[in-house]
Amino acid sequence: MTLAPWRPSLARALHRNRSRPYSRYLQLATLRPDGRPANRTVVFRGFMQDSNTLTLITDVRSEKVSHLAHQPWAEACWYFTETREQFRLTGTLQLIDANSQKAALQIARQQTWESLSDAARIQFTWPASGQPRAAQDAFEAPAPHPSLPLESFCLLLLLPTEVDHLELRGNPQTRTHHRITDLEQWVVEPINP
Repeated sequence: MTLAPWRPSLARALHRNRSRPYSRYLQLATLRPDGRPANRTVVFRGFMQDSNTLTLITDVRSEKVSHLAHQPWAEACWYFTETREQFRLTGTLQLIDANSQKAALQIARQQTWESLSDAARIQFTWPASGQPRAAQDAFEAPAPHPSLPLESFCLLLLLPTEVDHLELRGNPQTRTHHRITDLEQWVVEPINP
């Protein structure tokens, strides 16, 4: 797979903003089954090897997973304060859970689990998100094994089909729209900010 023309700009923004830990956080919007938007902050976990696919994580019991069953489209919005850049990535989400059949995706799920901190892994032992508050002892499970992903742990992939890159420095600002064609080719078009 050829890397998309927006990847170097995003890699540069990540590198130039690396001293700000919150630069790994982005907003992910999906649609609820009733058509209302749902937006949340997620942590960027990297790219799938040699691809344009962003990796995130989620709990199989989370609301966003039920949204995927309704429709897979999502948009991520990422703002980098140091370089004053915004990336809006539109595409489809793919959920990789314990039952996913593709070996390469299970390997990626496993590697992502192993890369998490104990504090991140332990959250997958907690009661289901969005449910009535459980007793305090329900949140005190021991840390799960670092090489055995829990059933509740999912790798969430965002496969971009459009990327809107806005650079807020300069006058006028610079904005570039990227979209993939049916032939898997990226078209790049400078547009008005």
